[in-house]
Amino acid sequence: MGLKPALMDINSTMTSSTTELASVSPAPQSQEKISLNGMRCAACAQLIEFRLKQLAGVDKVVMNYAGHRVDVTWQPETTSLHKIIQAVQDLGYGALPEGEHKLLEKRQKKDVWRLFVAAFAMMQVMMYAFPSYMEPHPEVGGDLTPEIDHLLKLACFALAIPVLLFSSMPFFKAAWRDIKNRHVGMDVPVSTGILATFFMSAWATFTGGHVYFDSMIMFVFLLLSGRMIEARVHQKSTAALRSLTQLTPTFAQYLPNFPNVRNSVQIEAQQLRIGDYVLVPPGAQIPADGCVVEGNSECDESWMSGESKPQPKTMHSKLIGGSLNLTNPLVMRAEQVAETTQFAHLLRMMEAASNEKPPLVALADRHASHFLTIIMLLSIITGLVWWQIDPSRAIWVAITVLVVTCPCALSLATPGVMSAVIGLLAKRGVLIAKGSAIEGLARAEHIVFDKTGTLTEGKLSLSASHIWRDDTSAMQVCSAMAAASLHPVSKALVASGALPESAIVCDRLIEESGLGMQASYLGNTYRLGRPSFVQELSSGSQSGEIASLPSIFQNSSLCAFGDQDGLIALYALADGLRPDAREMVRQLHSMGIKLHILSGDSANVVQRIAAELGLDQAQGEMSPEQKFAVIQAMQKNGARVVMMGDGMNDGPSLSIANVSIAMGQGAPITQARSDVLLLSNRLLDFSYAVQMCRRSLRLIKENLAWAIAYNVLAIPAAVIGYIQPWHAAIGMSLSSLIVVCNSLRLLIAKKN
Repeated sequence: MGLKPALMDINSTMTSSTTELASVSPAPQSQEKISLNGMRCAACAQLIEFRLKQLAGVDKVVMNYAGHRVDVTWQPETTSLHKIIQAVQDLGYGALPEGEHKLLEKRQKKDVWRLFVAAFAMMQVMMYAFPSYMEPHPEVGGDLTPEIDHLLKLACFALAIPVLLFSSMPFFKAAWRDIKNRHVGMDVPVSTGILATFFMSAWATFTGGHVYFDSMIMFVFLLLSGRMIEARVHQKSTAALRSLTQLTPTFAQYLPNFPNVRNSVQIEAQQLRIGDYVLVPPGAQIPADGCVVEGNSECDESWMSGESKPQPKTMHSKLIGGSLNLTNPLVMRAEQVAETTQFAHLLRMMEAASNEKPPLVALADRHASHFLTIIMLLSIITGLVWWQIDPSRAIWVAITVLVVTCPCALSLATPGVMSAVIGLLAKRGVLIAKGSAIEGLARAEHIVFDKTGTLTEGKLSLSASHIWRDDTSAMQVCSAMAAASLHPVSKALVASGALPESAIVCDRLIEESGLGMQASYLGNTYRLGRPSFVQELSSGSQSGEIASLPSIFQNSSLCAFGDQDGLIALYALADGLRPDAREMVRQLHSMGIKLHILSGDSANVVQRIAAELGLDQAQGEMSPEQKFAVIQAMQKNGARVVMMGDGMNDGPSLSIANVSIAMGQGAPITQARSDVLLLSNRLLDFSYAVQMCRRSLRLIKENLAWAIAYNVLAIPAAVIGYIQPWHAAIGMSLSSLIVVCNSLRLLIAKKN
């Protein structure tokens, strides 16, 4: 779905300026997710992506190799979905709009029959091939006459024909597709090996010599079964991420004449518009982001926050698209619909993250086609050399070189692991927005925390206040300033009821990141925020007066309000530690990670929090610039730094950190700048994420090491003739399968 242009009725009376404005309106776009079939390796993905980008009118192509899908954005007046799908099909791949799975299911059933034919032929051919292997050993008993030998070879030949013409057809079609497109994919050497083995064995059947029909059939069976198992394992490894995509609401009960008429009409959720009223029955999904206008109920938002407890919903409560209404019917007003919902946005970020690959894998993918070309040339050269050494073995050694190579394992090393870890963390309320964050968290050496709203609940409460000047007008200005801010301190002041109701509109309202707010009213300038920031306005210091206040003001977070004449009021706010903060610190320490607190709060409060958590490195009363400088200095010393915060004042620090983490209840600008979003707001989920990222990086390294080691050992062994074609068939299939199965280990990791 893309942006749809507003319908305009342009008549002859419109002014030229209006016409010019319409002419420069953004061109409408369409977007579709296309499921792909027949994509076997990274080279295939590159070919499809390259072809689609060549189409006129196609603006964006995002290849999802892990999900065998491509997301395409195009100009509908220039091209169409039919042309895009046709372009993919012309390359020889299957392509369907996502959701149209019937044809894919039919193809999967046909693949099962191909495997069955190969399996049946393999069982039978072994009976006919076995005596020929026993021929050099008379002690086995019995003689193999030339007539019986020829008859057995004919039987093997007959069994190999259906395997060649039916079971092997996917390899041949894919190879022909690659050749037509002047591209070398994995199926080219596979098909070459199958055809060469069959025709050389057929020649030997009628002219004399050894036949390898059994090796050919076994190779086809192993390759088909390996790819089928690989597909099933891949589906399991990406199940966590796919389960989130299935939360997308499909239908909505639209109320066209609410509140006058309560009759609903079922429409597709994608057809909803902002401002539409929707009836949400119990047990139904919320079809869009919006708010409750009628009814009381509870909603399951666990997919978003990781909170298993149902959330109460009353009048004006916010509703999240994709969550589940549990108890009573609700009427909601849509505020964000279709691709603009929070769920759609988060899902796009997760899918984009799952497509990212480590540099080594990206390098392997880019050169996969070159690698296969080199293998083809190496096979030819090997055959020519062996022709001089032993002509009877030359062709078989060359075929073995073709069969044994497995660049697929390199391409498979990352996608399954990335999809699995992103899906697993999403279920725990940890959203990975950038794939590079996985490696960054895995390699983290230092983690820097903000205090308020990160290590603490962020739900500040007013514990004490001191008023120096009882000025009603000034206090109304203070109330207006606090209401205009999203900072936890401002929210706490408003919620406390200590400030009077205010209808005042301030002038030149400015929020200084990490310091506070400044505004003007009736010629006076006011500040609300850190005491030192407020006292700068009066060019004086009342620190002595603050120090003389009761001890509660010395051990609490302070917020001051004042003008040019000095402080007007001082507020002490309390904020408790999150219940899982101590356990998170213990777990991160056990991983050898150094933890820091950099906060703009008072030094006394920060040191108290650090002492409670057992942290030695903590600094308070820090400006955003000072936080930025501390992290920059750590990085200059070679440290990999992760930063977690939730306020606007954390923006500069988050931008420079190797990995930035934002809390789910944090400021929107902070979330937009972050690599990871802790939607659940549970710190133990963060330590779990670090643990899983470390485990996933270890699995990726193991996969890459195995794939490289296999090819380094197998190719020379094939060149020197140490292994036979059927050995190569088993090795190639198992190489890919081992990589995919190893990725599955992430899914059985114990949760803390």
